[in-house]
Amino acid sequence: MKPRRRSVLLSTAASAAACAVLATGCGAPGSATADEDTVTVMTWAPQGTSATDMPGMPAMAQAYARWVNARGGIDGRRLKVLTCNDHNDTVRAARCANRAAKEEVVAVVGSYSQHGRSFMSALEQAGIPYIGGYGVAHQEFSSPLSYPVNGGLPALVAGNGRQLAAGKCSHVSLVRPDTSAGDQLPPLLDAGLAGSGAGRATDVRAPEGASAYARQAGQALKGAEAGAGDGTGDEAGAGDAGRARSGGSGPCVTAVLGGRTDAFFDSFRRLRKDAPGVRTASVLGSVRQSLVDRTGGRRSPLEGAYATGWYPASDDPRWAPMRKVIDEHAFGDDRVDGSDPGVQTTWVAYTVLRQVLESLGGAAPTAESVRRALDRGDTVATGGLTPKLNWGYDNMLAARDFPRIVNAKVTYQRVREGRLVAVHKGFVDVEETLESGAAPAS
Repeated sequence: MKPRRRSVLLSTAASAAACAVLATGCGAPGSATADEDTVTVMTWAPQGTSATDMPGMPAMAQAYARWVNARGGIDGRRLKVLTCNDHNDTVRAARCANRAAKEEVVAVVGSYSQHGRSFMSALEQAGIPYIGGYGVAHQEFSSPLSYPVNGGLPALVAGNGRQLAAGKCSHVSLVRPDTSAGDQLPPLLDAGLAGSGAGRATDVRAPEGASAYARQAGQALKGAEAGAGDGTGDEAGAGDAGRARSGGSGPCVTAVLGGRTDAFFDSFRRLRKDAPGVRTASVLGSVRQSLVDRTGGRRSPLEGAYATGWYPASDDPRWAPMRKVIDEHAFGDDRVDGSDPGVQTTWVAYTVLRQVLESLGGAAPTAESVRRALDRGDTVATGGLTPKLNWGYDNMLAARDFPRIVNAKVTYQRVREGRLVAVHKGFVDVEETLESGAAPAS
């Protein structure tokens, strides 16, 4: 990867953040160790809640551990995976982090939590690196102890804007969670749409835990259709004339609601019958193959929907090693869905962990030694599932709010004949879009 541009402000802020963390004693409790025969890590994610659940991530971590242990472990050491359920709750997220410190794990790997303020400070105090978080908490892209493997939700939404711009949407409505994490999304989508003629997206806030979204579906439809012809876009106009001047081919609605996206599209489907020209979109994670299958396959209301992801499409041959591990070591656990970006992120994160542990030269891993290995800036390969990764200082993003992003690549997919398929060869770099559309820190 090419060196990143750095501003004086960013350099100062990043240095101050690192010093603050070190001042709290990164190296003191951070001497978390494994014994000579075992290396212990943790994976957490919410389960059994009314909002976004990600049970496949800890299940994938456990399957990965069974696989490597059946092959002799990592550098001859057994991998022990502890799991924790943060219940989408601030207090419980902090408890998971505190447990990680108490258990002296060497890293938290391939995990999901929206509550970065709660868990990251505890990890920083203990000196525990956070490798391959899902990317929904701002702190994952600002803490010097976070090592993201993808660009998180910011990259997906910025990329989704770029994808919709390429699809010539005349105007876009964004349906997103009414949360602090959701507040970051509209500026990023707008940055992706910039210059397309679609103008700024209509921002529709929605509760995370709702079972139906009729009101929000109505707002999204009204906003998309009105924006297409009322001058909201860069080219004002009415009806078809306005769409023609803006280069658009009709209004679009994109929903980023995680596990509740299917509930939104169910509500939207009923209204859409009267507006068949409105196209739909989302990001991978909010939409996945299992959702398309469950909602009718080729007859799914998601047929034709645009989708932006971090990784190659789930049928790509590069996922074959992961699928083999799932087949042989998940024991039919239906939580482990190989098309789920959460499961995929956990696989990529553990791929990184394994290479880092193997780079330690046979010494018993500690949180500190893992952290130092990551900070060296050595390149880590993920079998083509991401660009080659490294977390050296010069490789990070020149964006004030997301300085820890080292992988700003996304993929474009679309639902065609009931399957999520790639519609663009290779990765799309949204680095400049992220730098121009960074939202205020939450």
